[in-house]
Amino acid sequence: MPFELPKLPYAADALQPFISKQTIDFHYGKHHQAYVNNLNNLVPGTPFENAALEKIVRESDGGIFNNGAQVWNHTFYFESFSPSGPREPIGELAVAIESTFGSFAAFKEQFTKSAVTLFGSGWAWLVKKSDGSLEIVQEPNAGNPLRKGLIPILTCDVWEHAYYLDYQNKRPDYLQAFWNILDWGAISKRY
Repeated sequence: MPFELPKLPYAADALQPFISKQTIDFHYGKHHQAYVNNLNNLVPGTPFENAALEKIVRESDGGIFNNGAQVWNHTFYFESFSPSGPREPIGELAVAIESTFGSFAAFKEQFTKSAVTLFGSGWAWLVKKSDGSLEIVQEPNAGNPLRKGLIPILTCDVWEHAYYLDYQNKRPDYLQAFWNILDWGAISKRY
């Protein structure tokens, strides 16, 4: 069964002014769709032809990994947003963030620094380790923490296509806007 571009849980213009409809149209509608199309073209005749996306992310390499991970990463990223919803962590995740980082403000500062300082293209992640503790990690290119046995909780796409139309080369400005559209109700369920 071919992979499909998942529907967004909000309208393409719902995240404005923080992420424009134009960016959603390009980032989701063109980039994300291209990864889905590429993956569908790459997997026939391989051991991953009927594999779940998570298996592809964990076990493949080369073009299959790059496109499969980008499908997974982008889906996870876009599903973290909403035009409304809690703008701070709730429940057990809120407790874990405070315990690990000292405060939500300190976490935001460290996560933002991780995303802003990642050289080139890639992803900043908040992950849960096997012992239940939290960590912020950087993954270049299509990197995904599932490959290291970590549980993704939150990610920020720092490929330029995620923000260039709205923020040009000002990645810190994009990160400042990023915090205004996160749906911590949805994110907290991942913990």
